[in-house]
Amino acid sequence: MPAHRIAALMICPLVAAAAGHADDPQLAPVPPALITLSTWSEARGLLDEGSLDLRAAEAAVVQAQGRWRQSLSSLLPHAALTAGVGYDVLNPASPVPAGGVNLGNALFSGSAAPAPTAPLGSAGATLRQSVVDLSAWSALDVADAATRAAEASVEDVRRRQTRVLARAVATAASSERIAEIGRTGLRQALERAALTERLVALGAASQLDVVRVQQDVAVARTALTTVDEALRTAREALGAALGLAEPVSVSPAFALDGLIADAAAPCQALDREHVDDRADVTSARARRDAAEAARRAAWTGYLPTLGLASNVGAYTSDPGPGRFASWTIAAVIAVPLWEGGFREGLVAERSGAVLGADAALAVARRDALLEHRRAASAERAAAALVDSAREAHGLALELDRLTRRAFELGRADSFDLVQSGVVLRQAQLELALREADWLRARLDAFFTLARCPA
Repeated sequence: MPAHRIAALMICPLVAAAAGHADDPQLAPVPPALITLSTWSEARGLLDEGSLDLRAAEAAVVQAQGRWRQSLSSLLPHAALTAGVGYDVLNPASPVPAGGVNLGNALFSGSAAPAPTAPLGSAGATLRQSVVDLSAWSALDVADAATRAAEASVEDVRRRQTRVLARAVATAASSERIAEIGRTGLRQALERAALTERLVALGAASQLDVVRVQQDVAVARTALTTVDEALRTAREALGAALGLAEPVSVSPAFALDGLIADAAAPCQALDREHVDDRADVTSARARRDAAEAARRAAWTGYLPTLGLASNVGAYTSDPGPGRFASWTIAAVIAVPLWEGGFREGLVAERSGAVLGADAALAVARRDALLEHRRAASAERAAAALVDSAREAHGLALELDRLTRRAFELGRADSFDLVQSGVVLRQAQLELALREADWLRARLDAFFTLARCPA
């Protein structure tokens, strides 16, 4: 080995060679966002505060509960109170009933009975109670099923948002790591360039070697620019997953190893035999029950209804203060005869809605099984790719070590040095990408078949 090359390597080790490039502006990391997550609980808290989809789903539950209460009201007593004052302008001395009060024979009562006053004050109370109304009971079943569907939709939104958030956190954290790998790759390329330039100055390398290592630096800069932009995109995606309009970064202290356990803590894993327990399938089944109850409500509209009604009337009298004019209790039966075919059309329409709900339920169940099968397959493939990437990374590390040693001893040229550096950078990047894919695949495999109640 030439003596001048040995001297150069003794005077200029790689660490010293890189010192002149330590102030390279591209080696500075991307500044963190204004909001930085350190734990999963912080991410979950921000999601609960800013999730518009969850608020909309919860609002739908409130609306469904309101409709249920409206349906229940038709089966409960209805009471009303009326009051009024009547005055006949042309005949001021004549009492005029108001408020729906029937004075009966009060106007013609004997002198011993209290006489109505003029002007006349009157009041009435009405009470109605449904006794037999199958259509109203079916409407209550519709509202109850709709409420269950809305509540299941909230659970499904929570499951999907937790999955999206966990994936976004994993992607952002992986992007931080990949960006650091890109900076390490650029730093190593600058080290090789500095070493080569020193060797050229000592006559131990040629200009061709300089061009090769400078080309390697340019490639490393391009790769770093790409991963930095991917990092910014990942931060924006994480902010969007949290319902925010600004980027969010992940702290290096964030424990990715426990991300799956933390995210899955409030959820319950399901197996294929219990796919009907997944929230979207439960919601589809409840909507099917609502459609069936609505069809039944339309059909029971052909049946008669029975109710009770009671009316009490009172008026002012002289001597006062007043007297009851009447108190009636009546049983009312209503028999529908002909509505121009409206009821028939309503039954047909809601029968079609039942068929559509049956199809939607079958699609929801099928999609849940397909998602689970695909997620499980993707997890197995991702795990296999991680193993391959780890093996390739180990080989790339050894290749780079041996190439550097051979270059120091003069048994390899700059082409070999640059090529080993490129292979190492690619292997490091590939391993980081595959590990990120595996983490996301494990999250998908869990959340595609899970329940996440409140």
